Amino acid sequence: MTADMIRYIIIYIAVVSLVTFAVYGTDKRRAEKSRWRIPESLLIVLAVLGGSIGALAGMLCFHHKTKKAKFVVGIPIILLLQTASALVLLILQRP
Repeated sequence: MTADMIRYIIIYIAVVSLVTFAVYGTDKRRAEKSRWRIPESLLIVLAVLGGSIGALAGMLCFHHKTKKAKFVVGIPIILLLQTASALVLLILQRP
């Protein structure tokens, strides 16, 4: 994996995490105002697509989805799996 590829992956993860964080914040505001909500499946998918850091930050910052087991357990597991996968890829790429 080249340095450019790693840079693009980091940028991708940062952008998806920022979007995910914003979506969690938006959903929390909508919940407080009893408005139309963002589906939980979309919140999970955003985490799976690389936004797990943003999802976890959104949960902690906005105190959102912190009583739902699939988020309290699922999001950290997704983050752990993504981190482990990244480490394995980096180790396998070493000469």
